[in-house]
Amino acid sequence: MHFFATAAKGTEPALRDELRELAFRGVRADRGGVHFEGAWDEGYRACLWSRIALRVFTPVGSFDARNERAFYDAVRDIDLSLALGESQTLIVGASSRNSRISHTQYLSQLTKDAIVDRIRDRSGRRPSVDRRDPDVHVFVHLANDFATLYLDLAGEPLSRRGYRDPNAEAPLRETLAAAVVRYSGWDRKSPLCDPLCGSGTLLIEAALAAWNVAPGLARQRFGFERWAGFDAAGKARMAELRGNARALRRREAPAIFGSDASPEALEAARASAKRARVELELSLCALRDFELPDTLPPGTLVTNPPYGHRIQRSSTLPRELSELIDAHPDWRAALLLAEDDRSTRTHRRPDQVRQVFNGDIDCVVRVYAEKTLAGAERAGQQEGRKG
Repeated sequence: MHFFATAAKGTEPALRDELRELAFRGVRADRGGVHFEGAWDEGYRACLWSRIALRVFTPVGSFDARNERAFYDAVRDIDLSLALGESQTLIVGASSRNSRISHTQYLSQLTKDAIVDRIRDRSGRRPSVDRRDPDVHVFVHLANDFATLYLDLAGEPLSRRGYRDPNAEAPLRETLAAAVVRYSGWDRKSPLCDPLCGSGTLLIEAALAAWNVAPGLARQRFGFERWAGFDAAGKARMAELRGNARALRRREAPAIFGSDASPEALEAARASAKRARVELELSLCALRDFELPDTLPPGTLVTNPPYGHRIQRSSTLPRELSELIDAHPDWRAALLLAEDDRSTRTHRRPDQVRQVFNGDIDCVVRVYAEKTLAGAERAGQQEGRKG
């Protein structure tokens, strides 16, 4: 089987490295995601373990689509009985680029008609469309009049881990947070902190990685578990994968801590951490008063400061953050910033700059590697900060 795991723009390299670390085969980064291959249960495993993928697709047919008739006939010829029967519900998504059929809503409708007409002609009943909670997600990609039809194994996006309050405002998606943590270069063994943690998404994603918790364990079921062809063997294999994942949870993790000036944000972070079953050290503290503990070995500082777009920030925040980073050169630092934000300037030069998107905002991840300090130099810096 061939699979394509989708990712937010700019996070494809992080997803590629993650899938290789997880020992998937045929891993190859591409625009919008990463290809990999294997048996069906490798698709199951990707849904369970990937922290960065948004969805996992498998192609079920590719064909020329010179006109609407040719497109309809080709889709109708594809057998989707593995996933879809007359009793299942479905939804169809679509994208089109440089093609005669350019209207994506019409393309979705045409795809849906071809799929359900085939099933109706064979069984006498048509599956229904459900836009809220469908059993089967189908996606069609049309480019230069060549179409590929996909089944989505994930169902709802993999970013929905289940630990965050669905009604709370979430400026940072879980999968992007996981990619930022990976881009930071953190080793998952040393301390990690976020001095502007907000609702705690970066810290929770770091904690899940440190404890080696499969992010999909909190999901009741994935999209493929609602397919018509998901039989007893598939259920047994999925139960085995979940059992193996639970057994792989580590018993210990490094210190993962953060602070924020908002009591409401910290309350949300504590509630999310409790639902995620991870341990965080959280404190109410303005950035200007935040100090890295001298009792801890050097680690990694990762944060997503307010851009001033959706959430306002104080005029002194960039200076305070820069001073914190400069005062701890033996700590790695990774900042997720709006690309047009030039206000946070440290005396350290970034070793790596990655372009990513946080929703519709062009962003960069600036990574500052640690500088190894001699004991006397570190002690001198600590005394200077106390003074």
